[in-house]
Amino acid sequence: MKQLLLLLLGLLLTGMLSGCGYNTIQANEEAVIAAWGDVEATYQRRNDLIPNLVEVVKGYARHEADTLKAVTEARASVGSIKAGRELISDPTALARFQQAQSEMSGALSRLLLVAERYPDLKANQNFLDLQTQLEGTENRINVARQRYNQAVQVFNTSIRTFPNSLTNSLLLKLERKEPFKAEEGAKTAPKVQF
Repeated sequence: MKQLLLLLLGLLLTGMLSGCGYNTIQANEEAVIAAWGDVEATYQRRNDLIPNLVEVVKGYARHEADTLKAVTEARASVGSIKAGRELISDPTALARFQQAQSEMSGALSRLLLVAERYPDLKANQNFLDLQTQLEGTENRINVARQRYNQAVQVFNTSIRTFPNSLTNSLLLKLERKEPFKAEEGAKTAPKVQF
């Protein structure tokens, strides 16, 4: 009888533990980490592509040195920030990372404006190929950010809903993750002038 009672108690505890959300929370945190890795990889792709783009543009637009310098400085700024898993847990570091990436995007926008001003540059096949690659990379960055935000939302929900919230508060003590946020002024549509 005692053995039967212990067996039933063991089965009950196993059932309770399987429904406590411990494994789900762990899987969701790993999904956030993986999604952040994808964000880093897409930014790295952009950083690897930029030197090639700058060299092509230099050959055609030497007189636009300020724009090229801004791109180079923005790339250096992005490279100086150590990206890693710790960023997703530190809102201040994540904000600095996002700011550096925002400066890079602005410099690249100015660079593409140079192409609009100089038809010879725009018509150069190498530049067109690199511009296409850059556009694709920017799209990948956007997709990676969206996937990261989705993973963060799933994780944050999993540690805040019952019974997972109990498991988290008693065993794991994991903090909410910060999603990517829109830049200041992003709500205002840019003005396009010809």
